[in-house]
Amino acid sequence: MDKLKQLSSFVSVVTRGSLSAAARAEGLAPAIMGRRLDALEERLGVKLLVRTTRRITLTHEGSAFLEDCQRLLADLASAEASVSAGGVKASGHLRITAPAGFGRRHVAPLVPRFRQQHPEVTISLNLSDRVVDLAGEAVDCAVRVGDLPDSSLVSVRLADNRRLCVATPGFLQRCGRPQRPQDLARFDCLSLSSDASQSRGWAFQVGRGEGSELVHIRPAGPLDCSDGQVLHDWCLRGLGIAWRSTWEVEAEVAAGTLVSILEEFAAPPNGIYAVFAHAKHLPLRVRLWIDFLKHHYAQAGYWQGP
Repeated sequence: MDKLKQLSSFVSVVTRGSLSAAARAEGLAPAIMGRRLDALEERLGVKLLVRTTRRITLTHEGSAFLEDCQRLLADLASAEASVSAGGVKASGHLRITAPAGFGRRHVAPLVPRFRQQHPEVTISLNLSDRVVDLAGEAVDCAVRVGDLPDSSLVSVRLADNRRLCVATPGFLQRCGRPQRPQDLARFDCLSLSSDASQSRGWAFQVGRGEGSELVHIRPAGPLDCSDGQVLHDWCLRGLGIAWRSTWEVEAEVAAGTLVSILEEFAAPPNGIYAVFAHAKHLPLRVRLWIDFLKHHYAQAGYWQGP
């Protein structure tokens, strides 16, 4: 108990900026707060704070220790709340990451709704197309789209994702409609630049039954780009055929703005996953966030948009 009080007092002093402010918040004398900090530093054998009469400054060791203490205290609060008579109540800070394009459409809009249900949770959302090191960057949960590499990370499948060839009705009326994947060679196709991704090209399932195989085609066209959103916009302008994920185009397909083609050759779906470092002792706020995403993504008509 004394160790927990020391950690709590350390966090309180740092976040409130002074011994006196932290002492007032806890209804203690500043001298008691000071003794707790002294005992903590003596037990650890390291200086955490530089204290003067005018201000308190974290040392390098203190700065690193602060984040660990905040996470520990938040997890303890979540654990107590989850079994309290008042029911499930998450708290603490939730750090999440997602790919930029997917995150803008299907993660960022859900964050405020999650906070409405769990107002004591604060959230940092990092949208990036690089693969974030969850443990090294202290990220609680990542949303990832596509096949996952083998790793020590734990994953939960949130939804299926497929790739579709799409074009506008106007483009198909003007240029015709491919009947087989090989026909794409005769059409203007909008591809990611070779240095971006999809290095193997567009994937199609060709053949039937046991004789079917997954083939990759690298279609050509007068336009390519390293940004998928730009390809999406070009496709909507009728500039060519694009190979896009259902999460990106299903709403336009449902509305008739885009038309799905070569559907009988569509490759098997991959997944949309929640990925985290450890299943054991997963904080309540992370468990609730994952359940929240699964619930919304499973709703009928979600991917078709409002």
